[in-house]
Amino acid sequence: MPSTSAPSPADQRLIDHARQHGYVVSVKRLTVWRRAGLLPGNVVRSLGRGRGSVSVPRDEAFDLVVALARLARKGARPSDLALALFDEGLPVPEEAARKAFGRAARIPGAGFGEGGPEAGEDEEEWAARAADEVIASGQRTTLVPTRARRIDRGIARHQHREGVVWPPPELDELDRNPEPSGLSGGEATTVAVSIVLRGGAAVTPQGVGDVLRSVQPEGWGNPVASLVEYTVEDIPAAEAVFPADGGMTTVAGGDACSTLAGFAETTPLGDLRAAWEAAQAVRDWALDLCARTEAELDAGEPGSAVTEWLTGRTQMSGLMVLNTLRDHAWSPSDRALSALLLLLMRQALRDVEERMPGCQWELLESPGMAPAPLVPFFRL
Repeated sequence: MPSTSAPSPADQRLIDHARQHGYVVSVKRLTVWRRAGLLPGNVVRSLGRGRGSVSVPRDEAFDLVVALARLARKGARPSDLALALFDEGLPVPEEAARKAFGRAARIPGAGFGEGGPEAGEDEEEWAARAADEVIASGQRTTLVPTRARRIDRGIARHQHREGVVWPPPELDELDRNPEPSGLSGGEATTVAVSIVLRGGAAVTPQGVGDVLRSVQPEGWGNPVASLVEYTVEDIPAAEAVFPADGGMTTVAGGDACSTLAGFAETTPLGDLRAAWEAAQAVRDWALDLCARTEAELDAGEPGSAVTEWLTGRTQMSGLMVLNTLRDHAWSPSDRALSALLLLLMRQALRDVEERMPGCQWELLESPGMAPAPLVPFFRL
């Protein structure tokens, strides 16, 4: 229907409904939203007894048109609007919601590694070349964000004054690696690009250990990194996850963005929503921990927050804090990507359980191991 046409009776009902809530909606705007898949079309209903039929709005369209009028702004992308509707629990069409999550999955791989390896070039060389392109463009992985460094230094100063040692010697001694290594920002970028392009094929025990050591406070031992580095040696059954020929079997090989896009397409909507909620809950938890830790340091009275920071600093919860601090914008697409990554993590844990039954998953509830909001999500 041309935008200059008078609205149909069905569309007029939606326009009037929006006006009753204080919003002006045009026929053109309804058309744009429908083309974007955000607003369902009207349906034809029979009047019965030979009286013909009438076009009427779908029941869910009334709430959607008011929400879209409230959320829409100049330049707003349909995917962001779809995610905003999804966030509010409104009946956004499923196809639009999945498409928005799928678009977010493509963000990490945008603009590099296109075309695949060149003739005679293996995948590792291809990933390294793509990483060089990323670094040359000015993008580089931030290992430890400034705010986290500031908190680490504040805690270290207090420990020095009080004569407190962290980590305790009994934990420090559990790091069995005699020559622990870390990664520079450029090297970490190369690892990140390789994982995006090659998926699980780029994940090795030593590689994971190197990443964990790269983000730990200076001078610390890292028993968690050591545990990963020696996992196959200590637990032969771990070869089911990290086979001798390299790679991680519980994460799909190939383009990681495609794997995440697959989650967007196939994950039941209830699970997709649970991941969406968990992503926000983890971010809220991380920022709250930072604020509480800073408040205790400013007051000169380290307490439960500082303890929580220290116990989790080299574990999953600490990595989640660093990831949160790296992401300043936290757009709807950022949140959707985080949700898909959480689904990937959960699936990897389930695959580990299948290959190595009897894993001690109760350890996820140990202090510092995982953010509290993630424990129930991983159990779904």
